[in-house]
Formats: sequence, C-alpha cells, structure tokens
Amino acid sequence: MGTSQSSKGPGPGVPMVPPWAPDLPSTNSSGDDQSQDSQDSSAAPSGGVPIAPSGRFGGARRSLGGYAGSGGRSDLRQGLKHYIRSGYGGSKTATRRFAGTASTAAVLGGVLAGLASGQSFVANNGLDPVLLAGKSADEVMSAVTEAVRPVDGTQDAEAQRAAIRDSLSEVLTRFPDADLVNLNPEHREFAIETFTAFDVVHRFELDVGKTIFAKSPNATAALARLKEAREYIKETVSAAFRKLKETGKTLTTGQIKHVVKDALQETFEVFEGYIK
Repeated sequence: MGTSQSSKGPGPGVPMVPPWAPDLPSTNSSGDDQSQDSQDSSAAPSGGVPIAPSGRFGGARRSLGGYAGSGGRSDLRQGLKHYIRSGYGGSKTATRRFAGTASTAAVLGGVLAGLASGQSFVANNGLDPVLLAGKSADEVMSAVTEAVRPVDGTQDAEAQRAAIRDSLSEVLTRFPDADLVNLNPEHREFAIETFTAFDVVHRFELDVGKTIFAKSPNATAALARLKEAREYIKETVSAAFRKLKETGKTLTTGQIKHVVKDALQETFEVFEGYIK
C-alpha cells in the first residue's frame, strides 16, 4: 500500500471499534445479505466498545521487533497474538472492528456476480458490462474498485480499495484465462477470500508494519519479513474459509457477509490462541 512504513497506527484513548464501522451481521436463518442490512443496526454484540489503552500495540511491537531482527516464526506468532489480544481487546472486538471487511466483501461479491450475469449497475455506480467489455484488466479493476468502495477519506477505505485490486490481481494470477467481467463462481469465491485476507494484511501493516521496517537489519530483510508476515496472515485466513466450507458455510451470494464475518472470527481466535 505504501503506507505501512509511515503509519503509526491508531493511538490510545479512542474506541477500538470506530464509529464509522458497520455493525456485525446477526445470525440470519434466511441467508440473505440484502434483507439482513435492515436488521444490522440492532445486531451488534452486547456491551460497549472498549477504549484503547495506552501502549495498546506495545506487546505486538516488541514481538514483531524480535521477528524483524531474527525472522523467528514464533516471534511473528506472538506478535499476532498481542496484536489481537491487546491491540484490539480480543478476537470478538477485533471481529467487530473488521465488520466493514465483511460488508465490503458482500458488495464485491454482488458486483462481480452481477457483472457475470450481464447486469448493468449504471444507475447505482456506473458499471456496465457492455461498456467494460474489451477494457484492459487494469481498467476493469479500477472500475470495480470505484463501484465497490469509493474514496471517503478513511484509512479503512484506502485499505479496502487496495485489497479489492490485490484480490482481482490474484484472480488473474491463479486463473490466467479469467475474464474479470465474467468471473465464474469459483473465481468470485477466490476473489472474496483473497480480498478478506488482503484487508486484514493491510490493516496489520497500517497498525504495526512500521515496526518491522524499523527493526529489521536492512531494507532487504525488512521486505522479506513483511512478505512472510503477509503470506502467513493470508494462509491463516484461507484456512479459516476452508474450515467453514467443510461445515457447509459457503460464499453464496446471500451468505457472503456472514461467512466472511465467521472467517474473520476464526482467524482472530487462531491468532489470539497462539502460545509459542
């Protein structure tokens, strides 16, 4: 993203879940993201939002500093544990903090499915599969990004816009013959999973990524450490989606928001539970 080296992350004395973050989806027996939107305002978990203490990322930074210096995988795991446990007050609060990821994933899934079916979105966001036909992959990615997550001046929007582009690039890397205007269900599912992973990665970099650069012995090592941390986070998110799929929770159109929320919860519980 180009921001991880300069961002100091959120400071103390602010809500761990910012006021602009959407509420988490509640359990939805109908399995419809659209109908659930009207219920989300009352679906937030009980209890107030914790206020971030001083030094909220101190434990994460110490462990990540050790990881940056040595490349030790145990230090990376400890850094992720402290990142969730202390930085965000535990996996439940962290999941609430990332509720916007689930909401944006649902929008992304809907837009990609609509384009694949030939549906025009001109009235809502200017997307038209007819006009996009023949455009370069970069032009399509830009159009989809603008439609799904317009700029609003927040770091969340910046991170999610980058994650959308990264996920679509990953689709083309994994499936070289894929058409971004006509992605099949497998391609769209992969895009949603990778978007979720990249958004967690980008938030992690914004919050504590500077430590890895500052504590690595040189720039080459810093880039290598950060790449390994990214891949580790992405694989953990991917494993969470696989685990959910084995229980029958799939990324069908009406279920995207809920499945992504569950995958985030599973991921953060794994991080929080690390021992060594």
